[in-house]
Amino acid sequence: MSYVPPLRDFAFVLDEILQAPEVLRTLPAHAEFDSALMTQVLEEAGRFAAGVVAPLNASGDREGCRFDEGAVHTPAGFARAYAQFCEGGWPALACAPEHGGQGLPHVLDCALYEMLSAANHGWTMYPGLLHGAYACLAAHGAPELQARYLEKIASGQWLATMCLTEAQAGSDLGQLRTRALPQEDGSYRISGDKIFISGGEHDLTDNIVHLVLARLPDALPGSKGLSLLLAPRVLPDGSRNGVRCTGIEHKMGIHGSATCSLRFEQAQGWLVGEPGRGLAAMFVMMNAARLHVGAQGLGLAEAAWQRASAYAGERRQSRAPTRSTAVPGGDLIAHHPAVQKLLMEQRCRIEGARMLTCWAGLLLDLAEHDPDAALRRRHHERLEFITPVIKAFLTEQGFQCTSQALQVFGGHGYVVESGIEQYLRDARITMIYEGTNEIQGIDFLMRKVLGDEGRRLADFLALVRADANDDSLLGYEAKLLREAVDKLEVLARAIAAAAAHSPTLPYFVADEMLRLTGHVALGWMWLRAGRRALSALASDPSYYGGKRDAACYHFAFVFAQVRQLCGIIEGCLANGLPLSSPDLDHHAAQEAG
Repeated sequence: MSYVPPLRDFAFVLDEILQAPEVLRTLPAHAEFDSALMTQVLEEAGRFAAGVVAPLNASGDREGCRFDEGAVHTPAGFARAYAQFCEGGWPALACAPEHGGQGLPHVLDCALYEMLSAANHGWTMYPGLLHGAYACLAAHGAPELQARYLEKIASGQWLATMCLTEAQAGSDLGQLRTRALPQEDGSYRISGDKIFISGGEHDLTDNIVHLVLARLPDALPGSKGLSLLLAPRVLPDGSRNGVRCTGIEHKMGIHGSATCSLRFEQAQGWLVGEPGRGLAAMFVMMNAARLHVGAQGLGLAEAAWQRASAYAGERRQSRAPTRSTAVPGGDLIAHHPAVQKLLMEQRCRIEGARMLTCWAGLLLDLAEHDPDAALRRRHHERLEFITPVIKAFLTEQGFQCTSQALQVFGGHGYVVESGIEQYLRDARITMIYEGTNEIQGIDFLMRKVLGDEGRRLADFLALVRADANDDSLLGYEAKLLREAVDKLEVLARAIAAAAAHSPTLPYFVADEMLRLTGHVALGWMWLRAGRRALSALASDPSYYGGKRDAACYHFAFVFAQVRQLCGIIEGCLANGLPLSSPDLDHHAAQEAG
């Protein structure tokens, strides 16, 4: 089965829910943007994803990458597909025209990467960091670095990496040991080992731009002592830099993506941003990556759902309780309520996630281009608030959806020949990299909610309330959403108060608070979608009737998880948390002994 880009749903979300063309036209940078251009870009993006990279998905998974004496060979067809990607101008889609970019909205870039991830997650890992690297260098790079590298990155001629992780440090970047020694010519010599570097070595481009976190000689301890440096695989004079790949990981999934160990041996590099401010500069790239990872979870879920839905329309088994008479060979499993529930829950999660990621993409456009500086800051804060939710909640949902898609296949889903199990394997990594989902939960609650005394949470909930307070259409669903908004606000205040005497409590409920916020965000989007469907029902009963039904199903089955999450948090607040447990006591004894 081939991948079918969900172009009709993108049109529904962007045109009818978010009114993206109208919003974008208020920005001087996109004053000429309209629905026709949006449709054209999305159609071409879908054609490339479905026609060029999707056919390489299964073969790339089977073949994987090959490591040979420091060189990495990608699966057959990957290099040609990447060349076509660049020929089509796709890397430059949302880059500034002054850097050779097309200057189109970020929200289209979000849609592009959802489709690419759905079509071929392993291949998409290579260009997935391009825009983040471009944005980081555009914001913090010295003019000479920008002149040398920005256009090459924007065009995709050179790919980029994000070199953070080291074996002894893991997610604790304060433990990084890689060193950078200043040279008389203003450059630095970088030495150290990095692991889990996506695209650290490959055969797609003749140069790779590594963005590396390292310590200068006089650096402070911890994360405050990190600086960011740019170290290319090939130096400006054409010679090979002192960075080499020492191996690639053999992974559970995304076999087509080269996950490399890199050794920097007196590699020449140049400072990006200020000394000791490397993590702040790198966050530009990290936040862009986290939004892309959320889109990966969504894309994989969409591709898996398409396969499961098609299979349910072909496979016959037993008589369905919804059918009055027996059919030779049994009814299609699509008629069985259990399978209908599996498919509908996937659909609700996927289409709600698409609305949320597109909203985030639109926020990024507003944060960059709104003519009002105060509004730009507000949009940026909203994007900061929702980014960990998109990364963690949507990747968790994506893994659940791919698992449910496999369940539709039954035993046939568990064997490789069906092709569905690849999506489950590929989706699992999204919950781990770019900051594990648990780290996202801690960042969300400790920094984005409690860190500013709930100001950004209050702003987000005000947006949701503005729609939930209207009972004209879907009044019962609006009531459920209002109750969840009120509960989330109360719980946030209670956690803040409890943290004064129980400082570890927020860490225990951080995951639940992030999930709760994610459900409120998806409920908000489905309320808007359901109302739009009801108002447009007469124009296309089949399409809008399906949207109306999905909205009602979402609130009946998916949104109901809000009550469970609230119950967990309330229980922790009411009863406190155990001060010890057998596991904790055992580990404490080991450390003491």
